[in-house]
Amino acid sequence: MSTELPPVAPEVLAEAVENLTARLRKKLDAATESCAAGAARAADGSVTVSFGEDALVTLRPGPAGTVTEAGQATCSCLLAPRCLHRAAALGAAPLADAAPAQPPAEQPEAATPAEPGPEESTGPESTGPVPALTEAQLGAAAALWQAAAEALAAGVTAGGAVVQAELLRAAHTARLAGLPRAEAAALRVVRGLRAARERRATQRLGALTGAFRELLHTAGLLASGAADPALTGTARRAYAPGGSLQVHGLCREPVLSATGYGGVVTHLLAPDGSRYSVSDVRPGGLARARGAGSASVALGGATLDHAGLARGGLRIVGATVSAEGRLGAGRGVRATPLRGTPWTEQPAAPLFARPAAEAVAELLADPEAAESALLGCDVTVVGAAGEHLLVRETRPDAPLLRLLPAHPHPELPHTANLRRIAAYPGLRLRVLGRPDLDRAATLRPLAVGPVPGEPYTLRLPEEWLGRADLGYDRLQGIHFPPQAEAPRVVPAAEGPDPLADSPLWRVRRLLETGVAGGRRAVAEAARGTEPLASYGPLRRAGLTAAAELSAALAAEADRRPRNAFGRLTDPSPDGYAWAWLAAATHLAAAERSLVAASWAAIPNGAMPTAR
Repeated sequence: MSTELPPVAPEVLAEAVENLTARLRKKLDAATESCAAGAARAADGSVTVSFGEDALVTLRPGPAGTVTEAGQATCSCLLAPRCLHRAAALGAAPLADAAPAQPPAEQPEAATPAEPGPEESTGPESTGPVPALTEAQLGAAAALWQAAAEALAAGVTAGGAVVQAELLRAAHTARLAGLPRAEAAALRVVRGLRAARERRATQRLGALTGAFRELLHTAGLLASGAADPALTGTARRAYAPGGSLQVHGLCREPVLSATGYGGVVTHLLAPDGSRYSVSDVRPGGLARARGAGSASVALGGATLDHAGLARGGLRIVGATVSAEGRLGAGRGVRATPLRGTPWTEQPAAPLFARPAAEAVAELLADPEAAESALLGCDVTVVGAAGEHLLVRETRPDAPLLRLLPAHPHPELPHTANLRRIAAYPGLRLRVLGRPDLDRAATLRPLAVGPVPGEPYTLRLPEEWLGRADLGYDRLQGIHFPPQAEAPRVVPAAEGPDPLADSPLWRVRRLLETGVAGGRRAVAEAARGTEPLASYGPLRRAGLTAAAELSAALAAEADRRPRNAFGRLTDPSPDGYAWAWLAAATHLAAAERSLVAASWAAIPNGAMPTAR
């Protein structure tokens, strides 16, 4: 879709689609696909979308650059506002996020970012969970479950604008009822459906499968009335007072979202090990993501930029902090720059002191904490292997790890920096990054530095304070030791990968088949002899539960009872959705255990193969 179109609030799009007649709804997908090419931006900031000589749709975003009200989208045709043109133009635009949070009592000196950073959040803070779910919440959760089940049964193939609008309408109802976690899960599914239907290169079917699992899990438990009230999530709201803080920079990373936002997040650490961050994410895409790394930090009058903060620190008085550790920029905040501390000193040193396997095991036990966690370790470079960089953690019997770019965009230096590092086998590195818990023994590094006391390691400029931010700093030959001084590196033998070699891929393929092609595709896959060939390896590997859940899903997908007139007697997708969710939940738990095993010691230094 055209990036010229402004983001649109989900409820505005849902209302526009709901107002269409059944005949116009059938034409909506085709109209949406063809309308973005006719978009143009006017001098007053509005965006017009031409539908030939028939109509002209005008989108007038508000001060935040987002269409948040129905009146901000108009059409010149006689059927407006209940017209196909207006709904198609809104459907072609990216979905907007919820309104950003503001620090308490006062307006911020700089706009709080509309997106939370590299990870997607369910909202940072609230006044606390209610003791029980209300009738409105139960009803909203049930409606969201129904919409999610219908979307799953349709799949990507049939999950067009109408199906997405039903999800958006249910998500908005969930938001009004105080179910922000469910709303966020629904928006992830809609964005995933859009990306899959548009065949975007960055969209993975596995990610959409995970989004469906999270949505059905959350909505199903909430609708049952037996869920922990904490499952409602926490809505974005004002930051809470944080008192006086002292924080030290770890690194910075560029943020580039699919909805057109760009910027930077600088990660900070307090003396007690608490994590904080300062983010500056706004509309602007790649250009803003690249430039924000050296932009001024709008926090309490501090006179330093994000590059300086990543290698420096702040003493903050009157801090405002979200539950996720993001620091607000209210007028009452005062900040004074501090001298930077290297990774070898407190408070960063403990990040690199424990085995990576122990840290990963803790993160797998707490998936929500894993979204924003950073992991540090010392490694030895082995060399390039396909699209990733092989390294070995410098501990006895430690496994080889794969390093993948934190962001694959070619205009960001992540990939180029890893390729340059791969040319120096035997190089000792200190790595700080985010573990990829969907892959075996994989880390996405944000920054690297020299290992203290090692002769064959990075030689960075003194002003870099012993680390290079891979998303902004570009490593050059002068930053590496002479290759003639390289120690001998024993080639790593390819070894078994507990995740890739497990027959669980058969369950994953069945689930992804359902996401891609809907219920009908699963039913077709269940016919014939293929199911018997699939379930046998699962049972022989001791994965009996996985085999039985897969068989139950296939049977439910093919169960379409009809009466004497050929009409379905049970058209509800509930049974199919529950069967799919059961198989998906079991698969996620089994894969988590295999990922944890891949980080543990591997005999003879064998390397997990690519997934």
